Amino acid sequence: MTSPTGPTPDPTSDPTPDPGAPDALPEDPALAAAVLEIEAHVAQDGWDQPARLYALVDTATLVAQEPALAAAMAIDGPGDDGSFTPIEQDGLPPGQVLEDALTTIAWPDSVAGCAAVIERLVLPPDVDDEIPDDPTAAELFAREHPERQEVRMVAGVTRAGASYCALRLRAHDDEQSVVNGTELVPGLLDLLHATLHEPPHDLAHDTQPHPDENH
Repeated sequence: MTSPTGPTPDPTSDPTPDPGAPDALPEDPALAAAVLEIEAHVAQDGWDQPARLYALVDTATLVAQEPALAAAMAIDGPGDDGSFTPIEQDGLPPGQVLEDALTTIAWPDSVAGCAAVIERLVLPPDVDDEIPDDPTAAELFAREHPERQEVRMVAGVTRAGASYCALRLRAHDDEQSVVNGTELVPGLLDLLHATLHEPPHDLAHDTQPHPDENH
């Protein structure tokens, strides 16, 4: 389905988050902290943003091996044991869908994990049968449906297999209403895991970390 920032998969493939739902306990607290850091940072820029992709690197390793980069990012120490530093990657080419781009990415060994941010329109599950098969018609259907919700999804994974997500509804745009969980966006999580463990499906594209001045 298409969000305000560009095409994304079928909105019914992911559940509409419940702002009152309890947080799921993370299997990797460092990953959860990185995902929430990214979510808070992106939220400062408001809505209708393009998709973003981040490399997650071990903070202590970054400080030890790339001191100049760490200094440029205002990181003056190794941080907590096992903590991750998110490093935003270059933006996608115009018209390219994040989910398609992920199938072409192979991260270098120095990257311990990765995270993605997308905005999406989601619909309640009871309208699944009403969604047209034609993508253009389905997009229009979702945009005009009175029960549509705009949601920003931040999903992160590690090479060790951990995952964590943070979801924010545009209708509940405050930090207290952000929903956290380990498997909230399963389709996107699977794509992210594949970039760390599988060769790219078509175009080989080794993604290198690039500094993000805001992290």
